[in-house]
Amino acid sequence: MTTVAIDFGTSNTVVCILESDTQSPKNLRFNQLSRIFTKKTATGEVEDIPVVPTLVFVKSKDELLLGEQVRAQRLGFAQPERLFKAFKRDLATDFQTPPRQINGNSYNTKLIAEFFLQAIWQQLPQQEVHAEKIIFTVPVGAFERYLDWFRDLATRLKVAEVQLVDESTAAALGYAVKRPGSLVLVVDFGGGTLDLSLVRTASNTSQASLSQGSTQKVLQAQVLAKSDAYVGGIDIDTWIVEHYLQQIGSSRAEVEGVGWQNLLEIAEKLKIRLSIAELAKESWFDDENFIAHELQLSREELEEILESRQLLEQLRQALDEVLAIAFSQGISKSHIEQVLLVGGSCLIPAVQQLVISYFGRHRVKLDKPFEAVAHGALALSQLVEVDDYLHHSYAIRLWEPSIKTYSYLSLFDKGMKYPCKRPEPLILQVANEGQRDIRLDIGEIAEVSRAEVTFDAQGRMSSSQLHQHVEYRSLESQHQQVCVARLDPPGEEKKDRISVNFEIDKERVLLATVRDLLTKQVLVENKAIAKLY
Repeated sequence: MTTVAIDFGTSNTVVCILESDTQSPKNLRFNQLSRIFTKKTATGEVEDIPVVPTLVFVKSKDELLLGEQVRAQRLGFAQPERLFKAFKRDLATDFQTPPRQINGNSYNTKLIAEFFLQAIWQQLPQQEVHAEKIIFTVPVGAFERYLDWFRDLATRLKVAEVQLVDESTAAALGYAVKRPGSLVLVVDFGGGTLDLSLVRTASNTSQASLSQGSTQKVLQAQVLAKSDAYVGGIDIDTWIVEHYLQQIGSSRAEVEGVGWQNLLEIAEKLKIRLSIAELAKESWFDDENFIAHELQLSREELEEILESRQLLEQLRQALDEVLAIAFSQGISKSHIEQVLLVGGSCLIPAVQQLVISYFGRHRVKLDKPFEAVAHGALALSQLVEVDDYLHHSYAIRLWEPSIKTYSYLSLFDKGMKYPCKRPEPLILQVANEGQRDIRLDIGEIAEVSRAEVTFDAQGRMSSSQLHQHVEYRSLESQHQQVCVARLDPPGEEKKDRISVNFEIDKERVLLATVRDLLTKQVLVENKAIAKLY
């Protein structure tokens, strides 16, 4: 069986395969779509890593281009309104940008993302790859609508089997799969998200269906801790440009679309150069506004930008959260064997230095910044199971008639291992006299961090402390099953009417059983409400 893993990234997408007759992942290179990064292996050899830039350009009503076709020709710089970039992040954060009208057609984030992945999928037969299983990697903090979108996409691609795994856990498995008993922390810092995952592997000897009745060692993986933040390389590029514009007395509102895209490209170049140099310069002439730009940035200035924008503080908080969860399980920082840095933003020296300050230089590795996630996803086929836990909290939303507003009651807390059951049933009343049904509105509890950035008279940046607030995000959509209990006779106000038992099975499916307290009948039995993450 051929398995394809797709690490759909904010900036770059990696595709690799694992065929049944091999044990090594193979990176796929697509003519005209792939960009090649080179790196040195541990043995000093040069290795090419093909990636597909996550870009789409609407060339005409009937022609869309993607990947290196867009980047190499710089298509988005002449007509930025036709360029789509970082659309993965909009999907993952459950944020829908307004659709764009181009050549009489309407293009939204979902449509562009689907075109991008379908176009890559259609390239597989040309390389004589006929996939029977697909593994998509997703951010640690991804919400249910994003996961549902991938499941629906797999159906449209007509692939027999689909599996989802979070990106940092996949990267950890890619390293630890050949080392039973390993304890590995992955810091996956890419273009759009920061994901952390602490994973331990254990060997398990099981009876295999071999002709001589021998045993075969396989692996089990246990996810011990996770943390995440929606911040990445595209934010850093924006901050560099805003820092420069503030220095010259300008602002984002004064820069045209083409100029803004060019400045972002320059900012990315400066950021990359500062990974190996102390100072970087780049010049550019703005034809629209007849302004010559000369951007100069030092590594020290970049670190000041990262501190004032609280990126490094968010990284510290994510590290602290993972270590606190681990400590609660009797695992200290010294027990972590390897800390793997994954993603392009981990090439920033300030990020590396911060992680090294936590764990020491000898444990921090940067071996596979681009392909680790996709390779690790393929390692799932070599595992018996991955023992995971809920990364989000889940609650039910209730209408409060007395104050005429909604409140929510927690059902399952973040960090709970599944399968699990809620120990006590939930007792509910009707909101209105004569109500004939009670609808269960289940949702995720999202923890969001924000900080306000300001500039003083000298153009220096400062920001407030990170403020965390909680948002309720309903799971209800056309893809989820809404649980409704039908009441006969109708309900009466201020009288307990139904009891609901909730549980999560081993497949992370939320189930509900509803009993009518008046008639003593079971109205709903083990109804699947949603697939959780």
